[in-house]
Amino acid sequence: MKIADKFEELDNKNEAALITYICAGDPDIESTKDIVYALEKGGADIIELGLPFSDPVADGPIIQAASVRAIQNGMNTDSYFRLLEDIETDIPLVCMTYYNLVYARGIKDFVSDCAKSGVSGIIIPDLPVDEAGDLIRESQKKGIANIFMVTPNTPAYRIEKVSQNTTGFIYVVPRMGVTGNKSELGNSLKKQLDGIKSDKPKAVGFGISTKEQVEEAVNDGADGVIVGSALVNIIASGDNVLEKIESLTRDLKRGCLKKGIN
Repeated sequence: MKIADKFEELDNKNEAALITYICAGDPDIESTKDIVYALEKGGADIIELGLPFSDPVADGPIIQAASVRAIQNGMNTDSYFRLLEDIETDIPLVCMTYYNLVYARGIKDFVSDCAKSGVSGIIIPDLPVDEAGDLIRESQKKGIANIFMVTPNTPAYRIEKVSQNTTGFIYVVPRMGVTGNKSELGNSLKKQLDGIKSDKPKAVGFGISTKEQVEEAVNDGADGVIVGSALVNIIASGDNVLEKIESLTRDLKRGCLKKGIN
């Protein structure tokens, strides 16, 4: 399923999208498939499957540690695409990685491999939209969505450019810094969302870890919420991982009803 179709389906049900992140290869390659299925069973609408990189500049300590574990377990670009080919799911899968890995493989080959392995969208945090022309063109050829980020200090002209080139959802970062659990999203999220003049879905990430924060983001106008570190923490614990992943995902999804309907 295409990302745009998933958002349209959820909008018809008055729901925001629950987008979950895990790092491929953490705790190991084979377990990643089971975790994907636990996320799907718990109600995840879209899954970001991270391709680990040695210097993930947008990620906090929790996801950095997951990347280290995954790389030590043998996860690389080749094994990442083999893993994706083995995953059987109807919900959209998104590749989140860093530009060094894309550049090393070659943009055309990387996008082609994404298409062959069932990837619906690509997020590259360290590739500015101004420099993403080649990626955008190749992705359009293969029907893969591009997802770009906006932050609290992104100027209006860049937000417009992000909106024009985003074909999945606009990734809204509500605060400065890196990924990780936070106790609050900040008082300016609604203002930030209102300031993004776009008809593209807006999904809020970086810091969301509880049902209450999901509800807050949705009530402030988010079309989707992105949860990563809270799930990666469960994986790192090694304790009843699949059961806890499914349980947390189900709880987070309960917060995705729009207009305060819970």
